[in-house]
Amino acid sequence: MRTAFCALLLLCLTSPAFADENPIGFKTATLPDVENQRALQLAVWYPAAATAKPELIADNAVFIGALAVPDAPPAAGEHPLVVLSHGYGGNWRNQVWLASALAHQGYIVAAVNHPGTTSKDRSPAAAEQLWQRPKDLSRAIDAVLAQRAQFGAVKHNQIAAVGHSLGGWTVLEIAGARFDPDLFNRDCNVHPKLGGCIGYRQMNPAGTPAGKVQLAADLSDKRITAIVSLDLGLSRGFTHASLAVLPVPALVIAGGVPSEEMDPNLESAALVKRLPKASTQYVEIADATHFSFMAICKPGGMALIEADSPGDGMICRDGEGARPRAVIQQQVVGLISEFLERSFRH
Repeated sequence: MRTAFCALLLLCLTSPAFADENPIGFKTATLPDVENQRALQLAVWYPAAATAKPELIADNAVFIGALAVPDAPPAAGEHPLVVLSHGYGGNWRNQVWLASALAHQGYIVAAVNHPGTTSKDRSPAAAEQLWQRPKDLSRAIDAVLAQRAQFGAVKHNQIAAVGHSLGGWTVLEIAGARFDPDLFNRDCNVHPKLGGCIGYRQMNPAGTPAGKVQLAADLSDKRITAIVSLDLGLSRGFTHASLAVLPVPALVIAGGVPSEEMDPNLESAALVKRLPKASTQYVEIADATHFSFMAICKPGGMALIEADSPGDGMICRDGEGARPRAVIQQQVVGLISEFLERSFRH
C-alpha cells in the first residue's frame, strides 16, 4: 500500500495542475533512412483538441510517466517547437516530464532515440557516428514541419533544442559549436575520469580519418533559434572560436552535486566562460545530480535496474539531503519556460 501511495504522490507532483485546461496529444512514428540505415524512433507531444481521457505515456515498472491523449487531433493555431536529445545510453522517455510540461504550455515537443546510444540500441557502428546526432534532430524538425495535420503548425523562427548529457553536446552542435577531436583527446589525457571522456573512448567517433572529418564538420541547423543544455558532457572538445560566436541564446543548467565523472567546474561552468555573455544564462542547481534531469524512479525502481544491470541503479539516486526530484524538475521547467519565452520574443 505504501509503495502505491508513494507512486501516486510522485505522479501528482509531476502532472501539471493545468492538464485539464490544456490537453495534450502524443504520437510516435518511425522515420526511415535507407541511405544511412539509421531509422529513427520519433515521439511527439503537442497541444491537442481532445476530450478523450489521457493515458500514461512512458510509464513502466521503473519510471513514472506523464499523461497525454494518444493520437489526439492537434489544437488550432501555431506553436513553438522544441526538439529533445537524450544522453548516452538513454532514450526519449528520460525527459517525458519535460516534454509533457512544455506541451501543456503550448509547445510542440519532439524527441528521438539516437541509434547506437540508446538503452535498447548500443550498436558500435551506429554509436561511432556521433556526428549523426545533430542530424537526427534536424530530421525530427523536418518530420514535424511536414506533418502539421498530425502535430500542429510550427511558429516561424521559434524552434529550440534541449539536450541532457550527451544530448547537451548535441544541441550545442546543432546551434553552431564546432568540435575538435584532437583538442578533446588532449584534454582527456588530463581528465581521463570525466564521463564524457569515458563514453567518447567507447564510441570512438574519430577512429578513422573519415570519421574525424565528419565529427569536426559544421553540423548546425540554421532553423534553431535557442538551445538549453542540461548537465552536458564533452564540452571541452568545442573550439574556442565557435563558442565565442554561437549565434543563438543558450541556457546552460548544471547539477551542482559534483562527481568524478561529471564535475560542473570542468563541464557546464567551464563551457559558459567561453560562450557569449550577452546571450548566455547559467544556472547551477546545488542539490541536483546528473540524473536529476531524468525521469523519476518509482519506489523499488532502483532494485529492478540493479537486478537487470548491476551498477546502473544509480540513475535513481539523488543527492543526499536533496529536494525530491519532482521539485527540482519543476524548477528546471520554470527556468526553461522563462528562457524560451524571452528568447522567442527577440
